[in-house]
Amino acid sequence: MKFTRIAFLASEAPEAHRALSRLTKLYGNADPASADVVVALGGDGLMLQAMHRFMTSGLPIYGMNRGSVGFLMNDFLEKNLLERLDQAELTTIRPLKMTAIDHAGKKHQAIAFNEVSVLRQRSQAAKLKIIIDGQARLEELICDGLLVSTPVGSTAYNLSAHGPILPIGSPLLALTPISAFRPRRWRGAILPHKAKVTLTVLESDKRPVAAVADHLEVRNVASVEIAEDKKRSVKILFDPGHSLAERVLNEQFKY
Repeated sequence: MKFTRIAFLASEAPEAHRALSRLTKLYGNADPASADVVVALGGDGLMLQAMHRFMTSGLPIYGMNRGSVGFLMNDFLEKNLLERLDQAELTTIRPLKMTAIDHAGKKHQAIAFNEVSVLRQRSQAAKLKIIIDGQARLEELICDGLLVSTPVGSTAYNLSAHGPILPIGSPLLALTPISAFRPRRWRGAILPHKAKVTLTVLESDKRPVAAVADHLEVRNVASVEIAEDKKRSVKILFDPGHSLAERVLNEQFKY
């Protein structure tokens, strides 16, 4: 890969804007329509925004950390950026597609690279029925919520909810409950990436539930269908030795 036209994208953080100013002086700042690579300056939140924004463009995205966590980002260095881009390793990621039906019968669709979650809206716990590939697997789950995570998202909200870390590139999804009350000992499941998950909200009038795909929220849902989107993908670049697969592996040995 040879990259010469960089489109920079910065978060609202002051350090990201200072970095944008310095890097623009060094390398210019191409319009995304004529660029051959996007460099995102910020944290994982900005990286997710960039993935959504440039998903259909085919442009690879290289993140440099000017935020806090930066799990999806490379280290920030101003020098030798073109050389780093040429040597970077490519990871292709497929998102999830969420189709949510609200109480009025309206269909809402959204894409998620990290996870799709369903969450209680009020003080009472949610009641959910879990159907996998058309077969009911759990007739009633009483919980604060439930999420379906990709391997990329398995180290984010999924990990905080005590879900499993999935290796990057593995053909798997994580189905993880959030504060499950009944059945109390159910800790979730690991599913094949081709699985279609359908969540039916029980007692939805009494126990309203919201569905969230990355940062897009739909309230008062009656049912949610989640499956891998086979038509969309995004390319992310990582420095050699710091690939996403290596970061996921390393995360499992932290304490």
